[in-house]
Amino acid sequence: MTHRRKMRRAIVVALSLALVGGGVYTAAVLVQRSEQLVTEGCTATVGTQRAELATDQTANAALITAVSVRRGLPPRAASIALATAMQESKLRNLDHGDLAGPDSRGLFQQRPSQGWGTMEQIMDPQYATNAFYDALVEVPGYADMDVTEAAQQVQRSAFPRAYAQHETMGRSFASALSGQTHAALDCTLRSAARAGDPAALLEELEALYGSIRSSAAGPTLELEASGDLAWSLAHWAVANAKEYGVTQVDVDGKSWNRQARNGWRDSRTPDGVVTLTFAEAPAG
Repeated sequence: MTHRRKMRRAIVVALSLALVGGGVYTAAVLVQRSEQLVTEGCTATVGTQRAELATDQTANAALITAVSVRRGLPPRAASIALATAMQESKLRNLDHGDLAGPDSRGLFQQRPSQGWGTMEQIMDPQYATNAFYDALVEVPGYADMDVTEAAQQVQRSAFPRAYAQHETMGRSFASALSGQTHAALDCTLRSAARAGDPAALLEELEALYGSIRSSAAGPTLELEASGDLAWSLAHWAVANAKEYGVTQVDVDGKSWNRQARNGWRDSRTPDGVVTLTFAEAPAG
């Protein structure tokens, strides 16, 4: 082989490698850009009703509903609580109030000056939620009241009619997150940026729901539950998938997959178990 032919072959090989490398780089860039274009958010669909929330709002809605489930309250209680928190704080744990209530804080904008607790306490979402339910269950017949009436009995707002505008959202997310309506909550999320954390998720889950029989193996966590409780746990995991790196939830013959982004689909899953799969650490 002549020197010129060797050089030509070397050039062809180098160009081929460059094209392949460039293709890989281009593909990586396209994947990254496609991830950035994903609009994250969650949807609760119950019958003909459909409501949407941002991921952080959904996580707070899941907490509020989980507390009602642990207390054995009807989904209506969670509907009222969610509509109230949406009006008061947009379902966010605010560290400030307004002119009408400068010391208002938290999900429900409760005020230490009105006996709701200390600033530190009402900034704890679980404490604040329990405080709201403590007051709500003291309202006779609250479960049969309009959302506006029941919320006003607890909050004593200057704008009581404002709660009504959030009734559909409250009802949809409460029905889904309580497990009353199965396969009703779907979240569209970008790919997990880091490894998931099964231990942290289980700790938070048990802080809200109480002790749950579970077993872990690598990136998988199994929770023993059935019926509406299983669906409440499954929907809670979807609502918190962004925070804890959950990539798949399997329950009651259904599966939610973070990457597929196509809602709940039929799958072969055993009864009595909620299986959570977590993102693994990126290679390299």
